[in-house]
Amino acid sequence: MTFLRDLWRIAKSDKPALIGGVVVLIYLVVAIVGPMVVHIGYQKNSSLAYLPPSLKYPLGTDFLGDSVLSELIVGTRPIMEVGLATAVMVVAVGVTVGLVAGYLGGAVDQIIMRITDVFLTIPGLPLVIVIASIVKTTNPLALAGILSIAGWAGLARAVRSQALSLRTSDFIDAAKVQGLPLRNMVGRQLLPNIGPYVAIHFLLAVTDAIYAEVGLYLLGVAPITGTNWGIMINLAISQGALYTSQSAFYLFSPMLAIVFLQVALVYFSRAMDRLFNPRLRVQ
Repeated sequence: MTFLRDLWRIAKSDKPALIGGVVVLIYLVVAIVGPMVVHIGYQKNSSLAYLPPSLKYPLGTDFLGDSVLSELIVGTRPIMEVGLATAVMVVAVGVTVGLVAGYLGGAVDQIIMRITDVFLTIPGLPLVIVIASIVKTTNPLALAGILSIAGWAGLARAVRSQALSLRTSDFIDAAKVQGLPLRNMVGRQLLPNIGPYVAIHFLLAVTDAIYAEVGLYLLGVAPITGTNWGIMINLAISQGALYTSQSAFYLFSPMLAIVFLQVALVYFSRAMDRLFNPRLRVQ
């Protein structure tokens, strides 16, 4: 509760960060509740295709005659699911690898870091595109696993640097003298000290994952089933959105939804940064 109170106090003094947090919360609520109350027909009705915005269809209709707003709402959940799951995997693998390498050091550190360097030098997005085109999965967790393949390496190296500097600290030496087990020193001594950096990296990992996920659907690499923002952009372009103004809302609505979410995450991460770094706080 203290953490939430401090975060709220800092967000109130930073209006962009507060707005960003509210927008992120709205997206999460839409992702959870939206598909329960909004439904899509997926039945072609040429007479309703590409209608302009109206009271019945606030963002117009798509090439099938379905409401663009309904598609936007329903498509929020798969995007958020994969984005959050990818960030969790990136953080879990990156922190584990970094802590093990930094705390144990020696030959273990060298081996792990050489493997990490390989993943850092491999172009992440092309690798993800190749794997996704082979696997052709529609499972959110499997897709998140693909997107996290190369994303953990940078975090692992940063965490390893922090662990190397912390393992010679007085409190670590004191823990060793007391005979505390490794899991205790890692869980209670090292993790709390790198937690702030990891929390901020988590938010940024969500933004990267969403961009990559939308890119896979836009390129047609991931199977197009159901609906999400990437599929909406893909279908809008393939149905001639670049050549007619009638489908403008169908094309630009998901693009704007992505932009608003990404900007909100960046601004909210600024509040997190100020929470964990007292030197950034406005007195």
